[in-house]
Amino acid sequence: MPHDTEPKYGVMICGHGSRSKSAVAEFAVLAEKLTPVFPDWPVEYGYLEFATPVIKDGLDRLREQGVNHVLAVPGMLFAAGHAKNDIPSVLNTYSAQHGITIQYGRELAIDLKMLEAAADRVTAALDRADADNGHVDRHDTCLVVIGRGSSDPDANSNVSKVARMMVESLGLGWCETGFSGVTFPLVEPCLENVTKLGFKRIVVFPYFLFSGILIDRIYGFTDEVAARHPGIEFVKAGYLNDHDQVIATFADRVREILTGSNNMNCSMCKYRAQVLGFE
Repeated sequence: MPHDTEPKYGVMICGHGSRSKSAVAEFAVLAEKLTPVFPDWPVEYGYLEFATPVIKDGLDRLREQGVNHVLAVPGMLFAAGHAKNDIPSVLNTYSAQHGITIQYGRELAIDLKMLEAAADRVTAALDRADADNGHVDRHDTCLVVIGRGSSDPDANSNVSKVARMMVESLGLGWCETGFSGVTFPLVEPCLENVTKLGFKRIVVFPYFLFSGILIDRIYGFTDEVAARHPGIEFVKAGYLNDHDQVIATFADRVREILTGSNNMNCSMCKYRAQVLGFE
C-alpha cells in the first residue's frame, strides 16, 4: 500500500479448518460475533485447509469492500506450525500479489480472559454433576485438561500451564494433562493413570475452541474408561466455543496489532532457537 494512501482497515480471522460441519459453523459464528466489536471495519474469515472459504477467499472479500490494510489473527489457541509458518506464508504471498498491507497478530495464548472462559466451562460441568449426582468436594476432584497435541513442545507446554493455573484457581485436588494426538500422554492412557490416584470424581476438559471429531473421540475415550471404573464419577466439561471471554480475547489480539504489543513467545520456539531435543 502506498505511504500516502489512507488506510481502510479490515479484520481477517484465519482458522485451520475442519471436516466437521459443526466446527466450521462454530468458527463462522465467531466472525459474526466480532463484527459488532469492530463496527467500522469489515470482518471476514477463512481456513488453511479442509473447509471453505479458504483464507484467500476471505482476503478477496475484504479487498472487494475497499480494505487496503488487513489486521489478521490466527484463530488458534496456541502458536505451533500452522500459526507460526503456514498462515504467515499465505498472508505474505497474498500481500505481495495484491499490494495491500497485511499485519499479523498473535494467537489467543495463555490469557486471563481465556482462563476465565475455561474455568466457567469446568465450573458449569461440576455444578451440573453436583445437581444430578450429589455433591463431591473439590479436593476429591481431579481435573484432566486435554489439548490438541503438537510437534511443537512450546505449544504443548502451554496446555500444562493452563491446567496448573486452573486447578489452583478452582481449588481442585489435582490436575493432569493429556493430548488428542501427536504427543503424549494420549487421552485413554492419561485417564487410566488418573484413575489410580484415588479421586472420587474426574472432570475431563477439552481445551479446544470448537467441536469436531477430536472432541467426539475425547468424550468417547472418557466413556470407555468410565465404564471400566464404575466407582469413579467422570464428568465431561464443554469446550470453549464462543464464550464471551474468548470473543473478547480475539478482539484484544486484533487491537494489539495496532498498538504494537502483539509479540508471540519466540524465546521457547523451536523454529527460532535450539530447543533441547530439537537441535
